[in-house]
Amino acid sequence: MFIRLFLIGCVVVAATHAQAQSSRDLQLRRYQMVDQTLVSAGITNPRVLRAMRQTPRHEFIPRNYRHQAYFDMALPIGEAQTISSPFIVAFMTECIDPQPSDRVLEIGTGSGYQAAVLSPLAGQVYSIEIVESLGRKAARTLRRLRLNNVNVKVGDGFQGWHEHAPFDKIIVTCSPEKVPRALIEQLREGGRMVIPVGERYQQTMMLMKKVNGQLETEALRPTLFVPMTGTAEETRDVLPDPQRPKIQNGDFELPEPENGFVEGWYYQRQAQLLTDVGKSERGQYVDLTNQTPGKDCHLMQGFALNGKSIERVVLEAWGKAEQTRAIGAGEGPRVVITFYDDKRRDLGQWWLGPWKSDGVWRQESKNIRVPKQAREAIVRIGLFGATGNASFDDVKLTIP
Repeated sequence: MFIRLFLIGCVVVAATHAQAQSSRDLQLRRYQMVDQTLVSAGITNPRVLRAMRQTPRHEFIPRNYRHQAYFDMALPIGEAQTISSPFIVAFMTECIDPQPSDRVLEIGTGSGYQAAVLSPLAGQVYSIEIVESLGRKAARTLRRLRLNNVNVKVGDGFQGWHEHAPFDKIIVTCSPEKVPRALIEQLREGGRMVIPVGERYQQTMMLMKKVNGQLETEALRPTLFVPMTGTAEETRDVLPDPQRPKIQNGDFELPEPENGFVEGWYYQRQAQLLTDVGKSERGQYVDLTNQTPGKDCHLMQGFALNGKSIERVVLEAWGKAEQTRAIGAGEGPRVVITFYDDKRRDLGQWWLGPWKSDGVWRQESKNIRVPKQAREAIVRIGLFGATGNASFDDVKLTIP
């Protein structure tokens, strides 16, 4: 089994169910996660890094997933929801720069992990979860860990928490199409809000500051959050079509936004857009380079897909590789597709590659049977821990 292909971020730590879960072992893996994933991905705030080292993520994860607690990946927590990846938690926390006197509102408690990271950084944390079973469980976990400055309630987070407003900072860990008006009203003048907004599978992390009652916005990076629960998700203006899955900007021809990220793709690491003069008819392509074994070097994209009506898909891509070196199983330049059910449980993965390291562009394709339980999929492009250089273009998904 190629364990590295399951990871959103690859930490150079091997873990299995059989490994001892001692406090020392968990602490060591937590510190390695911070140093080898968060720091290398650009998290610099020392207070945020300290909070990430101190917060026991495994306490917020179901026992059957705890062996993966310190990989940089989202994990199921029940009710079709996930715990955010450590990088996303650290990134959003760093964006709002919480201070000891701050009153912080978090929308989308989930497991309680984001609130736990905020606890040592802010004066008071108020967290709202719409799913009752998750909200109550998170509150119990936070109480057990004696994080007494975190307050949790069950309710509609997009209505905010009026009696404790205004808030100095707001973190929204679910993705609406636009910013809820109540949250704008409850943000203090001069306060910051970080929120992913956009279509179901095409979201952008936005940093907003309230100035003269209005929000000044900055687009940070593409991102993906799991579906929301309730009316806000059901009444989206633009809904995905699971009968017609496709990859957005698979030819990489869309112009690069000001934020420097490849349009339509997220969790980008060590990737850039280039043009090959010797292959000018294909225009732009994505180029990935990694010099540190095991370091994240990838980008990915999700989309809806209904396995009940789609029996097979064809995944294809052009690629080339140079001076690549793989140490572990599953490493090397690949294009990987992973299917998930309606509870976001992994149903298996298939891949193209690894590409031969000779600098020659080659097209690969594969006809793949779709699991009947599949309701969405993620395509990942990367080196998956290998070193060297790889380039990809014309990544497509079609129904035969």
